[in-house]
Amino acid sequence: MAGLRVLVAASEVAGFAKTGGLADVAAALPRALAKLGNQVAVVMPYYTAVRRSGVPIENTGIVLPVPMGGRVLATRVLRSRLPNSDVPVYLVEHQPFFERDDPATGRSLYQRAMPSGYKADYPDNAERFVFFSRAVLELVPHLGFMPDVVHANDWQTGLVPVFLSEGYRTQSGYQRTRSVFTIHNIAYQGMFGRDVLNLTGLPAWLFNPAQLEFHGHLNFLKAGVVFADAVSTVSPTYAREVQTAEFGCGLEGLLAGVHAKLSGIVNGCDYEHWDPTADRHLVAPYTAETVFSRKPLCKAELQRRFHLPEDPDAPVLGMIARLVGQKGIDLVLSAAPGFLDLGCQIVVLGDGDREYHDELQGLRDRHPDRVGLFLGFNEGLAHTIEAGSDLFLMPSRYEPCGLNQMYSLRYGTPPVVRTTGGLADTVVNATVENLADGRATGFTFGDYTPAALYETVKWALTLMRDRPADFQQIVRTAMAQDWSWDRSAAMYEALYRKVCNLV
Repeated sequence: MAGLRVLVAASEVAGFAKTGGLADVAAALPRALAKLGNQVAVVMPYYTAVRRSGVPIENTGIVLPVPMGGRVLATRVLRSRLPNSDVPVYLVEHQPFFERDDPATGRSLYQRAMPSGYKADYPDNAERFVFFSRAVLELVPHLGFMPDVVHANDWQTGLVPVFLSEGYRTQSGYQRTRSVFTIHNIAYQGMFGRDVLNLTGLPAWLFNPAQLEFHGHLNFLKAGVVFADAVSTVSPTYAREVQTAEFGCGLEGLLAGVHAKLSGIVNGCDYEHWDPTADRHLVAPYTAETVFSRKPLCKAELQRRFHLPEDPDAPVLGMIARLVGQKGIDLVLSAAPGFLDLGCQIVVLGDGDREYHDELQGLRDRHPDRVGLFLGFNEGLAHTIEAGSDLFLMPSRYEPCGLNQMYSLRYGTPPVVRTTGGLADTVVNATVENLADGRATGFTFGDYTPAALYETVKWALTLMRDRPADFQQIVRTAMAQDWSWDRSAAMYEALYRKVCNLV
């Protein structure tokens, strides 16, 4: 079967610029698709972070005319490659829009830190990503192949399917190109004033409740959903959840109405980067055969890194997360006194909202010998936490897919998760029945309450301390799971073939 030609458009790509899981997907999925024999390219903005990343970059000589609200902006296109692959990454350069990120001054890809410490979106985000979405389609004739599919991701590229359908479909070479739009997190929709429509060049009649308009605003994510030939989310459970009022963030009716073109595909795990047998960040790499002799060495190193007593009998609860309301930080903070009473140590790595920074710092100050905290992100420390913790906490209010629970499974650190989104799809609860069947890989709970989290951790510690054979079985079963990108890429390839009528 002949391979497909795919252009992946994303606002961030791991190895170049990253704020979250979207970047991991945009780096790993194209590599996996290429391994299946498809011709793949990636396009993203050329941020300051890309320039500073150290990746080899070359000038293509391509200059694109990008129409913007009655004027045309010229933009250069640079090129690199995804690490460990031949997949080209095209970088759309426009210094006023994209070269502003600087962690030292509190400026990220999409936001800036305010004097109060809180973060605010850049006021010109609409203009920035109208520009980028249009540039994606202007790039197409320069790729060396005409894509069968343009795969857009999240609100920043939500207008790509609209431009393809309403502006480019009639042009030579674009007629057979289809669009797939993936929702990584429906809470972030890209809503802007009606006047933004003037920047797009799209006809005013598209601004109606059935297409682009959402409560008087132009909604980029809604646009992608309406105009894409297929829509996916990053797990089957999340695909069902976003059709409900609890999780749909106002778009549940729309998504229920297009359910025939909506599907859920669990993100893969990058097992080349997250592999405890060859992890350069670990003091004692280990396999499923050596996990119980060598993982304790990783635990001791974790305790040293966070200046905690090196107590092999103190269960370490690890957490790596954006410190925002979505991630269940409030549950962890409320349940923390109970965890400490159970003899646990708690280590947290993350960055986010000021209020959670302050509360976690207060917990650390009150219990410096029981709580470790690193505000920010550190790649090596993340690996150390995954390997050295006894349990991994991921009690999210909602979680479209999640990656850390999959890392935890591979590292033999049973995750404690709430049954939502991808967490429900990837973690098998350690019930009596699942333990008897040898299927359990972690611990789950349903109610979003500190008590539910506490009781679940308490049950995990009961198995760990009083029924070590059961706990070790969970560890071994978890490490044997396959959530690789090969599996996910095959499902995306099948989706692409479906929208192209090549099934």
